[in-house]
Formats: sequence, C-alpha cells, structure tokens
Amino acid sequence: MPDLPIIAALPALRAALAAHSRVVLEAPPGAGKTTVVPLELLAATWRNPADKILVLEPRQLAVRGAAARLAQLLGEPVGRTIGYRVRLDSKVSRETRVEVITEGILTRMIQDDPALEGVAAVVFDEFHERSLNADLGLALALDAQAVLRPELRILIMSATLEAQRLGQWLPAPVVSSAGFLFPIDTHYLDPRRASALPNKPNERLAELVPAQVRAALSTHPEGDILVFLPGVGDLQRSARKLTDALADHVDLHLLHGELPLETQDAALRPARAGRRKVILATSIAETSLTIEGVRVVIDGGFARVPRFVPRTGFTTLETVPVARAAADQRRGRAGRLGPGTCYRLWTEAEHHNLPAHRPPEIHTADLSSLVLELALWGAADPTSLRWLDVPPTAAFSQARDLLVRLGALEIIKNEELKFKNEVVSNGSSGIKAHNPSAEQPIFNSALKPTAHGRKLAALGLPPRLGHLVVRGQELGHGSAAAALAALLAERDLLRWASPTDTRPAPPDLRLRLEAYANGRAPLPGLALHHATLQRVRDVARNLMNRLGLREPSSNQAIMQSPVGLLTALAYPDRLAQRETHDRLRLVTGQRVSLNTTEVDPQATFFAVAHLAGTSSAPRATLAAPLEQDELETAFADQITITDEVRYDPTAQRVTGRRMRRLGALLLAETVIGQPEPALVVRALLSYLQEVGISKLNWTPAARQLQQRLEFMRQHFPASESTLEEERWPAFDEETLAHELAEWLGPHLTGLKTLSDVQRLDLTEPLLARLPGGWNQRQTLDRFAPAALEVPSGSHITLDYSDGAAPVLAVKLQELFGLTETPTVAGGRVPLLLHLLSPGGRPAQVTRDLRSFWERGYFEVRKDLKGRYPRHPWPDKPMEHIPTRLTKKRLGQ
Repeated sequence: MPDLPIIAALPALRAALAAHSRVVLEAPPGAGKTTVVPLELLAATWRNPADKILVLEPRQLAVRGAAARLAQLLGEPVGRTIGYRVRLDSKVSRETRVEVITEGILTRMIQDDPALEGVAAVVFDEFHERSLNADLGLALALDAQAVLRPELRILIMSATLEAQRLGQWLPAPVVSSAGFLFPIDTHYLDPRRASALPNKPNERLAELVPAQVRAALSTHPEGDILVFLPGVGDLQRSARKLTDALADHVDLHLLHGELPLETQDAALRPARAGRRKVILATSIAETSLTIEGVRVVIDGGFARVPRFVPRTGFTTLETVPVARAAADQRRGRAGRLGPGTCYRLWTEAEHHNLPAHRPPEIHTADLSSLVLELALWGAADPTSLRWLDVPPTAAFSQARDLLVRLGALEIIKNEELKFKNEVVSNGSSGIKAHNPSAEQPIFNSALKPTAHGRKLAALGLPPRLGHLVVRGQELGHGSAAAALAALLAERDLLRWASPTDTRPAPPDLRLRLEAYANGRAPLPGLALHHATLQRVRDVARNLMNRLGLREPSSNQAIMQSPVGLLTALAYPDRLAQRETHDRLRLVTGQRVSLNTTEVDPQATFFAVAHLAGTSSAPRATLAAPLEQDELETAFADQITITDEVRYDPTAQRVTGRRMRRLGALLLAETVIGQPEPALVVRALLSYLQEVGISKLNWTPAARQLQQRLEFMRQHFPASESTLEEERWPAFDEETLAHELAEWLGPHLTGLKTLSDVQRLDLTEPLLARLPGGWNQRQTLDRFAPAALEVPSGSHITLDYSDGAAPVLAVKLQELFGLTETPTVAGGRVPLLLHLLSPGGRPAQVTRDLRSFWERGYFEVRKDLKGRYPRHPWPDKPMEHIPTRLTKKRLGQ
C-alpha cells in the first residue's frame, strides 16, 4: 500500500462505516482516497465476501485509470478482483468485487434492481464535481437504502465540497484526511502583462499558453508539464503552435474524452527514459487521475460548461472562468509525486474574484434524462426524494413537457393527493418510499412512463436521441437512425483540412452521415477525424445490436435516408422555416441564424440539431433540410388551421387569411373573402388599440359627453352609493382605451374600414357604459347638463374639460339680474364664469357673481363701454333686464 495521507484517516473511516450506513470522507487532492479506500472496504467486516463495492467516477478516463491502479496494487490484471464498466466497454468477471463505474451506470443498475442485491457499498468519488448523474444516483441510492437496504453503505468522498454541510444534510459522520504530500510553488500572471492581453478567452490563451510552456520547459529541466485548457479547439490551437517549437526529446500529447483509449493511455503513461511530456488537457484531468511524472501545471483559468435555458430549451457551451475549487484541483496535479510548480494564467487579484465553486450541474443542465428516470422510479414530485439541491422548477417543467411531447411520459391527473410518506409500488422499479420526514403533498398529477419511455431509458441515450432511434426504426430507417443518433451524441467528426482554418465545418448534417457511411471527407477542403469516426461507428453498432438490427450491407440505405425527418424526430421544438438566406424561424417563434446556402439553398424547412452562440442570439451549427410533406405527415396532429383577420393600414380595410401552421411555422395561407364578423370587429379593435382612441370620431358633443361622465365619477364616487346601477364608472382616456372592446366593440359589427369607424357617433357607445341605464342618463342631464339656460333665455354649452371647475362662458349682459353663481352636481360645484365682452372676449373670470356685480363690473364697464357703446351698461346690473341684444334692438 503506498504511503499516502489518507492512510492516517483509515482507522476513523473504518469505525464510522462500522457504526453508520452513511459516511462523508473529506480528502484534499493528492490524499490518495481513490487509490486506497476501495481496497480498504474489501476487508470490512460488515461486507459479505461475495458482495461488490461500487466506485463511481465522473469520467470514463478516470474509471479506467482508477481500475488499472487498484488492480496494479493487487498485482492482478483488470477484470479479476478489480473491474470496470463504462458505456460500450467493460472488464468484469465472476471474481470482481470492486467495480469502478461511471455515475450514469449506477442509475441503470438501481433502476433494474432497486435493492442493489449483491452490493455492499456505493462509493461516490469526486462528489464535489456535483454532476447531474451523481446527484441523481445519490438520491436513488438514499431512497433505496431508506426502504429496502438499510445495511447498504453509502460513502461520499469529496475533495473541496463543504463536508460539514454534506454531513449535516445526510446526516452522516465526517472523516477528514490530510492534504498534499509535497509543496507546490504557485505563480500568477503579471498584472502589466494581463492588461495588454485580448479579452476573448481563446485569443488570450492562444497568446499565453505556448509561451508559458516554452518558458516552463526552460525553467524546469526535469518533469512533465500538464496544461489545462477549456476546450478541444483550444488544445488544437496550442498544439499547432507548439509542434515545431518543442525540443526533439519533448513529446506533445492531447488529452480529452473524445480520443481513442490508446491515445488517452499514451498521455497518462510515464515518459520514456530521457524524454519529457507536455500534456494539453481539458478539465478531464482535474480529478481522479495521477499522471506520473507531472511536476508543472499550467492552468489557463477557463472551463467549458453547458448552460441550459428552460425558456428556449437550448443548451449551449460557454467558456467561463474556472472556480477556485477547480483551480485548487488543477494545482494539486503538480504535487502528487514530488514538489511541484503551478503557473496560473491570471492575476492574483483576479483569483480572489473567482467563484468559490462551480454551480451544481443540476442548476444548469437539461433535465429530460433525470425526469424520465424519476418517472421510472415512481417519483412524480422531485422533492419526494432527497437532494442536496432540488431540481429547478422551470427546467423540470420544461423537461417534463418535452418528454410528454416525445411520448415518453403521460400525465395522469390525481384528484386525491397522496403524501410523500406513502409507500408506492411501482412495477418497473420495485417498492420505494418517499421521504417520511416531509409533509407536503406531491404534484397533483403523476408522471407515468409509457412503453416508449421505457425503451428510451433502456438505450442509455438522452431522451431526444433515444426517441430518434426508436421512432426511426419504426419508420424503417433503423440503421440510419442509429448512425445519426451516434453522430449527434459525439463530437463532430468533420473539420477543415488546413490546420490554420478554425472555422466550424459546414452545418449540413447530411455531410456527417455521408462521411460515416463512406469513411472519407465528403467535400474538398474537409478532413475526417478518424478517431471520432471510429467511436461513432462503435456507438451506432452497439445501438443496432440492441435493437436487433443488422448493419446494412450497402451504405446507400444510410446515405439516402430522410436525414431531416429523422433529425426532426429528436428535435421537434427546433423545426424551422427559412425567413432569409441566413435566418430561420423556429417552431417556437424564436429566430436562429443559419447560412442556408451551406445546407440547401432551395429548402424552405429545416430541422436544427445543435445550437451555439447565446440564448439571445443562437446559431444553428448542425441542421438538415426536410420536405413539407414529411413535416406534415410526421407532425399532423400538431398542425392547426386558424383564420387571421387584421386591419391592413395600406389597404385601409380589414383583410383575412386562412393559415395552416405548425407552431410558428406557416405551411399555407389563403385569402378569406368574407371573414367572420366577430373576427373583423376584433381586428378593428386591435388596430385602434395600437394607434390610440384619438383616431375615433371625437366630435365636440362626444368629447363633452366623455368629460361630463368623468365629472360625475369624480364628484359622486362609488363610496357614496350602495347600488351598482347608481355608480359612475371611469371615463378617462386610459380606461376607455383599456376597455375599448367592452364599450365600442358591440357597435362595430358590420364595419370594415377605419373610415367606417370614424363616422360612428360615440355618444351612444359612451352612454351604454352606464350601469343604471335610462335613469342614470337622466341623472347625468340633471347634475351635469350639457348646457345651461341663462337669464337672457340663451342655452349656453358648458365646458367640463376641467372636472374640478366646469366653465360657463357667457356674455355678461346675459346675466343681468342674476345674483348667485350657477352650480352643477346638485349645488356641489359652482361654475367658473368666463364673463365675456359683447365681442366674445373674456372680460372677467369669477366664481362669485354677486361680488363681481358689486365691484368688478364697474371696472369692466369703464374699460368696455366706450368700445361697445351700443350695448347696455346699466348702473344697477343686478336689477337690469338680461339681454343678448343691443340697446337699439331693445328699443332704448
């Protein structure tokens, strides 16, 4: 057994596992937990000698590496006591007692056997990475342990997660181990150099990494160098710059998950005597691996992470700054076997601003696989299981809706809500229990997996691709569907042949299927990634075997398959219609960019498989054309026929079209000669709400009526009346615009143009809003009359534009003999008198008529009598006869 820091923690770990079924082991990078702990569990007294220990690792590379190291320590080949199982590959036997697996394998095992018979312990290694599969596997394992296997041990090993929080949540004892064996000298980027660098991560790293590698090789004459970069493209760019710049005794290796096993193993093996290695790696090398000979780590400081946006249903890869916890993991690679050095390509000030941890994948991922697994488990409500972080509601709902759309789930309404502490019997998953400590009810609907959904889950593919394979087989294109699903599940196998050409390959998905079938690049200037091709073929072959299909003897069947239709089966929410040569409209209504001339310049409809860019500006990177008849046949049940009637400002009338649509995609349209009257009214109202009610026929009488009605509401508020029919609704412009359909709509029947509407008298529509009918109209005329009879006998129109002070504008001679100011609103509101000269110009404004006659009148008379000598200007206006006539016509 190697002399590692974890050795000192083993007595406490043994005691904890002997007394508890759940334990947390906190061990920093380099402590040796992956190498030592599984072998220690083999000797545990609580383990039946025939039972297995399952050790979960986050990546296939880590699985094979951990199994090889454990087997080496036992002096055995992999496949005897120590075995492993990953997708498409396994080495196990009847003798295997420690099985190292990827996290997704546990989900399949526990779904097939909820009691995990023959398993003594499940070890979650590197749990701090918080992958979606690890969170799901732990939730299912805890549920199974609670009901079926209380003796099952669950050990969670973590390097950087807050172990105390995890221990309190389980609950479980926490055992801690010491950290690195060897010191690590850490260097940061000079701030002055950092300020001169490009902002884009790929440009920044392309400038920094090659120079730092050369400097490290010169500064450190011994040991290998491990470089962390965010993505495969960054690895390839740096490799091109380093290929001719390295000394003859330095070997350059790339390390990422898409490489063949032999290429990955070559990167992990110690360098030969007299030689050195430079390993350019993605985050695959952060944990669970000890790469012998590495003494120097160069950390680019970025990671590629998927971001799922429930609102759009898109998952895109983003390059983001690395978290501090991940940076510590990377740094630890340099101190595994001796003193080391870490070069961080960011400043020390920037380091303090990095996030402490990367967010759990459950917060950022597409949850469709998780939702399907929960339905198979019998958990309609995700909160019925135990989660360190509960799946987000929006992403969970979006995934559920997608699975229903794919036919993988059906929603069964349940009026009698069952509670989480009820034990549920599920035919596929065995007996399971919800969290007995919870008291909240589960969702008011059950998510029941269909037979189709069970087939999808058994394939081990994301639900979309599983649906493509199963439905494709039913349509008679099983081999092509398996090949297409494999292509979409793996890294792109096409690239430009020129090493300096970093553009993405053309987006036409048919080119990939052609390359798959023929084994060569489909166009001049393109190159084929042969390792990826081999992996795609392996995946496709495995799918065909599981479906009982034979590999086609001729490639023509695959090349002539309806690629667009098959792609649409997997991505029904990404059916698209051309808007311009470089823009598509998705069935959801969102726009995405695509240079359609690179796919099919004649096609109208497309199926989009992969998207890049941002959620606000997505870009289609893989797509295929499909015929309209294919689309209409496959999605016939989703096609709708609606009449679209709208006001056309150019034609200045209401026009109608009958639309056949699939979501936001327009399949066909015809002109409607006589649209439904109700739709015509709706179109007119919609246009009026758009342009504003000022376009209506607001004659002086209509405008005054609106103002009189609003005056009544202001002075007779609803609080003064207990009867609905006596209340005065609001007649302000905002309310009238908001309620346009209610008060104007009934009067638009039969009208088709704005001119028709503008000839409509508004008085009756306005009065019709009054809840009290005729009686309230009478009250309106009594308390807010349109005109007032003055002493001269004239009927003067009142101005209610200011509801607080209605105006009576009248020649002052017509009010002779009137001593009190006229009022409205039953005497509540005195009128504001605009007393006019004989020429109709304002002479005085007052609300106190008596005071005016007594004082103000004589000043006005002095000013105006000489200008209007033919009109009466008596000395006693309060006693004079009112008149609208001159003195001559009065006979004076």
